[in-house]
Amino acid sequence: MKQKTCRTRGIPSLVMSAIAVLALTAGTASFAVEGNKGYVIDSAGNVAMDSDGDCWRTGSWTPELAIAECEGDADGDGVVDDKDKCPDTPAGAEVDADGCELDSDGDGVVDSRDRCPGTPPGAEVDADGCEIIGDSDGDGVPDDRDRCPGTPKGTRVDADGCPVLTTGAVIKLTGVEFEFDSATLRPESRTRLDSDAETLLGSPGVRVEIAGHTDSVGSDAYNQTLSQKRAESVREYLLSQGVSSSQLTARGYGESNPAASNDTDEGRAENRRVEMSVLGK
Repeated sequence: MKQKTCRTRGIPSLVMSAIAVLALTAGTASFAVEGNKGYVIDSAGNVAMDSDGDCWRTGSWTPELAIAECEGDADGDGVVDDKDKCPDTPAGAEVDADGCELDSDGDGVVDSRDRCPGTPPGAEVDADGCEIIGDSDGDGVPDDRDRCPGTPKGTRVDADGCPVLTTGAVIKLTGVEFEFDSATLRPESRTRLDSDAETLLGSPGVRVEIAGHTDSVGSDAYNQTLSQKRAESVREYLLSQGVSSSQLTARGYGESNPAASNDTDEGRAENRRVEMSVLGK
């Protein structure tokens, strides 16, 4: 539209009235506004327009005073073009005061495209606004459905993310830990063992060996005894969860079968482990 501000800015009220009369000879809008100081208003309260059909702005006009009848609303979202920070909003979309689509759950995906409204704050989402669920152990089963988290890389798993018990498979019981220099299971170990118990209960004919291993710190005899006690501790817990005694044996290997070098802290930590070896049916 034509900017008329320069004609009216700073003009005395008497002159302003004369301009309004002249404008009315060209035409007057068929809509009225009340209390809006951004436009020249005639005595009937209607907005004055020039011969081109443009509304006359006053020197007090600002984008905040803009009205759609004068300034236009190209995308029809109810926010005039001069104030619309998001032009071309899809028809029917709910917008804020700036003309931008709402994002009610704050996930970065506007409501009109959000297929998962109500996403928790801070959650990572995809292009559809749906939460991205990770797969921390890389077994192909999302964490929210994985009943056996921490499965070693490369382990064949079922639909629940639990190891498939095939003869010869050796499954490291990641997350199974003990109190220092003890065979007492830490409380957090039970979550993992609960999952293993369910796997064994679902395969009643499968026999497994619970194998305990240590690092090389301490005497061979001491480590042998400690590994045996830890293997038996795991077996006893699985029995307490309903697994048949005919499915479980326990054996300690001490420091005889290291999985890594005992020369580093990392290697020794890897060697302190419990494994489940599938013997068959």
